[in-house]
This record gives sequence, structure tokens and C-alpha cells, in this order.
Amino acid sequence: QVRLVESGGGPVQAGGSLRLSCAASGRTFSSYTMGWFRQAPGLEREFVSAISWTGSIYYADSVKGRFTISRDNAKNTVYLQMNSLKPEDTAVYYCAARRGGNVYSRSYDYWGQGTQVTVSS
Repeated sequence: QVRLVESGGGPVQAGGSLRLSCAASGRTFSSYTMGWFRQAPGLEREFVSAISWTGSIYYADSVKGRFTISRDNAKNTVYLQMNSLKPEDTAVYYCAARRGGNVYSRSYDYWGQGTQVTVSS
């Protein structure tokens, strides 16, 4: 069992930055692929970024060049640095964990409760 707790969301003006954190419980964090997803009102949850246990990194086209994912296995934490934020980035951001499989799919094994990011113009 893996418990995920996100933090770092909040209101920000367009062009600003936020860093999301996701703290994971458990001793096997380093063996999980960690992903970030987001869901805006009325829309489906969508893939944002992922980092595999080997360090391979993936981004949605909409955030490439603006968001950076990283992980600190010693701290059981994954981060999402979000720069040049746009109003369309407004959503609840979720952290998720899985062992292998398609990182872009929503079929992750564990999910956090989400953290709200609101970008105003």
C-alpha cells in the first residue's frame, strides 16, 4: 500500500510559478513510476508528466518546456515545478504511482487526494 499526499497548490497569476510536492509512504517508493495528472471542472483527468523508477521522464505536449518533474527517492517525494503558468493550467493536480505499464494511462495503482492550482489572468 502506498499513500500519496500532495501539497504546494494555490492561487497564482499568469506567468508565475508553483512547485507541487507529493510525499509517498512506504519503503518501495524508488521502484514506482510516479505521475502527475490534472482535472479541470467538466473535463476528464489528463496526463501531465511522469518519471519512471529508472529516471525516464515524460511530459504532455501542453506543458513541455514549462513544467519539470523530478524525484528524490531518499525523501520519498516527487516534485512538479511549474513555470510560465497559464489560466488553462487551472485544475486539481493529482499525484499517482504505478509499477510499470503505460505511463500516460490513468491506470495507476495509487492516487493522492489532489491539490488545487488556480491561475488568474
